[in-house]
Amino acid sequence: MNEEDPKLVKDSKICFLSNFPPKECGIATFTRDLVQSMNKRFNPVLKSRVIALNEESDFYNYDNKVIMQLDKENPQHYKQIAEKINNSPDIKLISIQHEFGIFGGKLGSHITHFLEKVEKPVIITFHSILPNPSEARKKIVKEIAAKVSAIIVMANTAVDILNKDYNIEKSKIHMVHHGIPNVSFYKNKYFKKKLNLNNRKVLSTFGLLSRGKGIEYMIKSLPALVEKNPDILYLVIGETHPVIRKNEGEKYRNELIQLVNELGLQNNVKFYNKYLTLQEIINYLLATDIYVCTNLDRNQITSGTLAYALGCGRAIVSTPSIYAEELLSNEKGILAEFKNPESFTRAIDKILSDEQLKENLEKRAYSFSRQMTWPNVASRYLNTFNKVVKLREETTKKFPTIKLNHLKNLTNNFACIQFARNDTPDKSSGYTLDDNTRALITTILHNSIFNSIQSSKLSKIYIKFLEYTQEQDGNFKNNFHNENEILDSHSEDSFGRAIWALGYSINKSKDEEIKEKSKQLLKKSFKKISSLKELRAKAFSIIGLYHYYEKYKHEEILTQIKELADSLIKSYEIESSDDWHWFEQMLTYSNAKLPEALFLAYKSTNNKKYLEIAEKTLHFLSDILFIEDELLPIGQKGWFTKNGKRALFDQQPVDVSAMVQTYLTAYEITNDKHYYEKAVLAFNWFLGRNYLKQMVYNESIGGCYDGLSKDNLNLNQGAESTVSYLIARLMLEEIKRKK
Repeated sequence: MNEEDPKLVKDSKICFLSNFPPKECGIATFTRDLVQSMNKRFNPVLKSRVIALNEESDFYNYDNKVIMQLDKENPQHYKQIAEKINNSPDIKLISIQHEFGIFGGKLGSHITHFLEKVEKPVIITFHSILPNPSEARKKIVKEIAAKVSAIIVMANTAVDILNKDYNIEKSKIHMVHHGIPNVSFYKNKYFKKKLNLNNRKVLSTFGLLSRGKGIEYMIKSLPALVEKNPDILYLVIGETHPVIRKNEGEKYRNELIQLVNELGLQNNVKFYNKYLTLQEIINYLLATDIYVCTNLDRNQITSGTLAYALGCGRAIVSTPSIYAEELLSNEKGILAEFKNPESFTRAIDKILSDEQLKENLEKRAYSFSRQMTWPNVASRYLNTFNKVVKLREETTKKFPTIKLNHLKNLTNNFACIQFARNDTPDKSSGYTLDDNTRALITTILHNSIFNSIQSSKLSKIYIKFLEYTQEQDGNFKNNFHNENEILDSHSEDSFGRAIWALGYSINKSKDEEIKEKSKQLLKKSFKKISSLKELRAKAFSIIGLYHYYEKYKHEEILTQIKELADSLIKSYEIESSDDWHWFEQMLTYSNAKLPEALFLAYKSTNNKKYLEIAEKTLHFLSDILFIEDELLPIGQKGWFTKNGKRALFDQQPVDVSAMVQTYLTAYEITNDKHYYEKAVLAFNWFLGRNYLKQMVYNESIGGCYDGLSKDNLNLNQGAESTVSYLIARLMLEEIKRKK
């Protein structure tokens, strides 16, 4: 690996050499989306810019991301551009998006002139790779491979083809999925209505139209389908490829229209002759019942249209290209035969006749595709880039914009709903005190930072719910309108969280009504605090009492903090040993809240014993949870018993959030920057620095997925996970504004 001077890293640029919009082609769109995603996640520390490929006679009004333009048919210009790059100290790496047809020369051979001259590291992404290549093609690919530092492909099969058919070492090849927009999982009823497609069974194909797309075979499959389902509508979406239109006009489209007329399918096939915006593509896909990929190229090794359909959670029927076989394996779609209309008929009829099959295909497609969203792909690209030249840490301090959209969606006039199915609130799951206390903390903190009307309104709902849950003796009922309402109606943990939320509101709320109501509720519960047995309930209560004490300095509150903190210390002294610096014989959930409580108890009392044990237990916990600078929370399926084997899964956002909160508390109290760095590292678990290398935060709506298992994310976005993310994110924002 080439090590860069750290002083230059902050000014680093990656240059993507590729087609770029407004040029209309799939490579241009891919590059735009990748550049935008890289900039969104890593700019300004690392800037992504573009060297656009042009034909000499064409002119494009590029945006400011394009810093150079290359005449693709001029061999000398490739060398001149390489010299400019060599003389630009801020350009650290070149990423070539390669398709043979977009570069000049036979089989795009002009790119070798650039590679011979450029001195900066180059990584190439092959968008097409043919098995059993001709000698000429094999020669060019091997020349390119010899001159670049790494190769990116979009299918595992492509790795094998490059290795076996081109004799390229696998160690040089990295698989990164084709990127897709992050789209929520929707049933298509709303989008059918939006696009005036009500009461139709919608089949669709989208992309630039050209001969070889095989759409005629799909059209020929329709008469038998229409006979059984007269409401079928097949949408052929997209304009004719600009190169095809230049050479032969609309000849292919007209042939397809003629075929539709001959088969009497005028009411069942519609053409949308337009270059689609991203949102238009998404809307049509979300209105689709079955997406049909008709391509005739067996050797197609990637397909943006197929990836997008998968990412929208659509049932898919596709011809068996190499890419489709891999992407749709494990029952994520159904394959039809090339040039066989009857095969399309059978596959589509099978799905339309079985609603459960259709639903299963949709769910499997959507679940698998979460790793393909652009933020995840951007992280994988950076990871690959960093193997060649250290551009920047993959742990980002550029955090997503704070959104309360999903929390608001989960909240009605009564309270915050407990669960969601994907991102749709599941009202049948009822409400819990646990979720609404954390939601209250979230919105109080949000309002203290942003003075937000939205969070102020939400806070009023949550405090009203807390008042509703409090009983005459000061206890709180936890479950409402769900299966646990009777069986598990109270818990010490939920009581402790209520004290935490009320104390926090007393200290932080800008709303005097909420502040006063919180005081009343906490005072009513105060006597029950001393009878708590559970350690986490004690810890949550310490945190709440700390905030109360910060505001009013009441001695009875300080006395209660000391009593609870001493109880934690006593547990530590009983259970700890030379190799087990902990309060219990088992690590379970929200572990970090125990040392956090002692940090805050130290701040209130100045008892150094509390600080000593807080730091000792936090370091012990950190050593267990961080493996190679990546957070691996204790798994809920088995936890971690002393002298036992730790469970790695399922990992929960609430545990990650607790780590972030505790590190930030430790940082504020000790001013030790190491704790802040640990908080950032832990928070990056939400952003893809985790076992699956996938975003757990859904930045499109502000939700958070419910957990991480060995193989996939739990795509439900319930209250606990969403408010856990938000509390951690808001605490980071609060610290940032204080620094």
